[in-house]
Amino acid sequence: MKKLITLFTAIIIIGACAQPNVEEIIESPEFDHAVAVVHPKNGSDVTGMVHFEKTESGVLVKAEINGLTGTKHGFHIHQFGDCTADDGTSAGGHFNPNENMHAGPEAMDRHMGDLGNITAENGTALLEYVDDTINLEQIIGRGVIVHGGEDDLESQPSGAAGPRIGCGVIGIQEN
Repeated sequence: MKKLITLFTAIIIIGACAQPNVEEIIESPEFDHAVAVVHPKNGSDVTGMVHFEKTESGVLVKAEINGLTGTKHGFHIHQFGDCTADDGTSAGGHFNPNENMHAGPEAMDRHMGDLGNITAENGTALLEYVDDTINLEQIIGRGVIVHGGEDDLESQPSGAAGPRIGCGVIGIQEN
C-alpha cells in the first residue's frame, strides 16, 4: 500500500511539473479595432456606437450617439467596463493612467479618457478625429460614458459634465 501511495504521489508531482505555463497557452490577440455599444442610463434614450481604430498617427475615434437632448455632452473613457449601475457610476472615474489633470482632447497633458464633448444636432452627435494620447491596448475593457451636460474642460477631476446618460464597454472588434 505504501508503494502505491508513493507511486501515486510521484505521478501527481510529475504531472504537475509537465503542465504548460498559462502564459504559453493564453496569447493576447493582435487587434487594431475596438468598439463600444452605448446603452441608456439615468432614464435616458441614449444609444450609439463608438469605434476606435489604430492608425499611424494615433487612434481614430468615430462615434454616432443618438437620443440626445440639448447640444453639448461630455464624452469620456472611464476606468471600468462596468455599466451595471442605473446611473452609470459603476464605470468609475475618467481613465487616467498617468495621473494628469482633466482637460480637453487638444491638451498636451490630460487624462487618456478625456475625449471632450460631442455636439448633438436633432438628437444625434457624430464625432470623428484622431487622438494621439489614447493607447488602444489600454482602453480595452473600459467604459465609454456620455454625460447629460457639457464638459467645461477645466473643472477637476471630471469637467462637471453632469449625470451619466449613456454607457458602453470597449471590446476588441473583428476587422
